[in-house]
Amino acid sequence: MRSLMSLLCPWVVAAVCACAPNRDAPARDSGAAAPVSKSSPAPAPGAAAANQVRSLLFVGTSLTAGLGLDPDSAYPALIQRKIDSAGLPFSVTNAGVSGETTAGLLERLDWILRGTFDVLVLETGANDGLRGIPAASVRANIQAALSRIAASRPNARVVLVQMEVLPNLGPRYAAEFHAVYPEVAKTSHVTLMPFLLDGVAGRANLNQGDGIHPNDVGERIVAANVWRTLEPVLREAARR
Repeated sequence: MRSLMSLLCPWVVAAVCACAPNRDAPARDSGAAAPVSKSSPAPAPGAAAANQVRSLLFVGTSLTAGLGLDPDSAYPALIQRKIDSAGLPFSVTNAGVSGETTAGLLERLDWILRGTFDVLVLETGANDGLRGIPAASVRANIQAALSRIAASRPNARVVLVQMEVLPNLGPRYAAEFHAVYPEVAKTSHVTLMPFLLDGVAGRANLNQGDGIHPNDVGERIVAANVWRTLEPVLREAARR
């Protein structure tokens, strides 16, 4: 069996760097949650309750914000199209912020919780890894965020995205950081989503000129990755 680091190495470089602060980030990455434009979904089969529009909120870094892409090409917007095609009653909001750490997430969490959502996808932590912040601190911040979300929205479904770190800080740190996500997901009873850039990271033809952020083609693969985990969560939430 290949080692954990050999499996993750093509992914972690892009995962960490993609979330690094970008001084040239456009205004749409400033922190304001952006509703994703959507067409009217086809009527979903089943009970009338399925026609009640619910809210799906994406919270994350530049990978979620869609840095360098047209807003309609970022993966949350592509997920909205998949939702519409599937006839699921969800409206997507993108609250991605470039360069955010887990501590930064906690600082804006009260603002996030002022809104309403039925399902939340959380992508955070790669910038912590870039800075070498101890895995214990990352775990504590994510755990605190999930606890506050659960207290504020006990009926909401939450999906946590696995993040990774560069191997240059050593295999022990990388392993500790990796373990944060499945441990916290299990403790908090949330769904764990695999790494966003599976099949995209390290492939020049699927990334922008910086070699870090997916281009339009790569972003469609990212959306497909997300959809595999998210679709069953949405279907279950729609039945409530």
